Amino acid sequence: MPLDRYDRQILAVLQAEGRISNQDLADRVSLSPSACLRRVRALEESGLIAGYRALLDARQLGLSLTALLHISMDAHTPERFANFEAEIAKLDAVLECLLITGQSADYQLKVVVADMDAYQELLLQRITRIAGVSGVHTSFVLRKVVDKTALPVGATA
Repeated sequence: MPLDRYDRQILAVLQAEGRISNQDLADRVSLSPSACLRRVRALEESGLIAGYRALLDARQLGLSLTALLHISMDAHTPERFANFEAEIAKLDAVLECLLITGQSADYQLKVVVADMDAYQELLLQRITRIAGVSGVHTSFVLRKVVDKTALPVGATA
């Protein structure tokens, strides 16, 4: 779907303020409310806007430990990877699972848990028990330096 400057402005505003009213959004991007609503609906129908979510504060939920795990697999077969991905998707603590290259690991996970005891439980009782997991290396996040969810929607995006 080709995007013009209005579409890009709409996307930028919605990423920052997902609950903005159509009237306020239209004012911000200099469109009539009806034209703005048509564009938003077209962006939603195209799948470019995948959904709307509330961003929660992990610490206020008691989730104060974030870890990055590099997972190595014992075999590089489609079946092994499919099984791992299906099992890891079941774990609520896993926020992100990436199949990676350029490392000694096959996957990188981002997990959030309450504390070290909860991490140990997740690692030893769940992750390492998934068939094919042959190694896990963990780094713990000390501080978030950049924490964005918005994608760049500029003209070169």
